[in-house]
Order: sequence, then structure tokens, then C-alpha cells
Amino acid sequence: MNLLTKFEKIAYTILLLIILFGLYLGITDETYFNTKFAQEDGTVEWATAIMLFGISMLSLYHLISLWNYKKSLWRIGTFAFVVLFLFGAGEEISWGQRIFEVESSEFFLQNNAQGETNLHNLVVGEKKINKLIFSQLLFVVMFLYLIVSPILYRKQTWFKNLADNFAVPIVKWHHTIAFLLATVFVALNPADRTWEVYEFAFGLIFFLIFLGPLNQWIFKKKKKESDE
Repeated sequence: MNLLTKFEKIAYTILLLIILFGLYLGITDETYFNTKFAQEDGTVEWATAIMLFGISMLSLYHLISLWNYKKSLWRIGTFAFVVLFLFGAGEEISWGQRIFEVESSEFFLQNNAQGETNLHNLVVGEKKINKLIFSQLLFVVMFLYLIVSPILYRKQTWFKNLADNFAVPIVKWHHTIAFLLATVFVALNPADRTWEVYEFAFGLIFFLIFLGPLNQWIFKKKKKESDE
């Protein structure tokens, strides 16, 4: 058993314990779940932010260490992941607003559902961006990425080349299964803030995907060919 496999087993065990304990609390003591276990700026939310930040830093490490070995498209894709997951981590904790006790500007006080300095809680026309984009659109993206992309990668050369060229990590089936099981258990939780646990599952599983994707060779040193 290699080091990555051991780490994955430990990570999945931690994820399972958190989800099951959260489910137990959600059923037996919903108030405690909402106000303590999955509270704003609580352990679960911070763990999610750390996972997303970890993906960003891992991508940054790949970008720097493999810069001279990869072509331009690979660099663009990897840089995009650095920015994307750094943004996600910042949004998760409202960019440290409560940590540094920074007051929200007038715009966010009037247009943010929680009066915080972040985009995912903005309200546009009485609809939260979080519900419209970060929930509904993200669900479609997750379905395509976790279920459709690994099938296309194995069967379509054009898709395989596209993913590899842009450094898109392709999921292994155990990543997909873990995410589907997490979805079921989280959906069974009646607590209002159960989606905080789901976000943690998202962060942890995606960290594992970037750590050991199916196409792990995209993070191996190979002297770049001409960009022409």
C-alpha cells in the first residue's frame, strides 16, 4: 500500500465520521448541529476553507515546479485552478472579514443576504446568487465532471487530449462513489445547515482528486514540446 492510498483511506474515514456524526446530530439535536457543529465560522466551515486553499496551493506548487516542463495550455489551466480554489476558500470565510473584524461596505450590507463581504450570498432580484449559481449550476457541473468526464476520458481521444493539455485532473471511480454517498447522507440530514457538511465533503474529495487523479501524469515532469 503506497502513501497516497493510505492518505486516501484516512481522509475517507474522517469524512465518513464527520458526515455520520453530523447526521446523528441533525436527527437528534438539530439546534446543536446548526449553532455549534456547522455554525458560521465553525470547525466544519474552516475545514472546507482549508481544503480549498490546499488545492489552490497544490496547483500553485505544480505550476511553479513544472513551469519549464509544460506547454502554455497546461500553464493556463493550472493557473486557473490556483485562482478558482483560492477564490472558493476566500468566499467560504468571507475573506477573513470576521477574523479581522472588518465592516462590510454599504453595497454588501444592502445586497448581501448575510451582510457579508462575499459574492455567493449576494441577492439579485430577491434571488440569492448562491442558490442560482453556486447550487443549481454547480450541481450540473459536478454531474458532468464526476460522472460524464471519466467516461469520455476513457473512450474519446479528443477529450483525453483536451483534459491533459489543460491540466484538468480526471476523477477515479472511488472519488465519484465517495461524492455520491456523501450526497445521500447529507440529503438525509434534516438540519438547516447540513450543506456546510456537504461543502466540506466537496473540498476534501476534490483535494484527493488533485492529489491523485486518474491522469496523474499531467503532474509529472516531461520536457515540453514546441508551443507551435
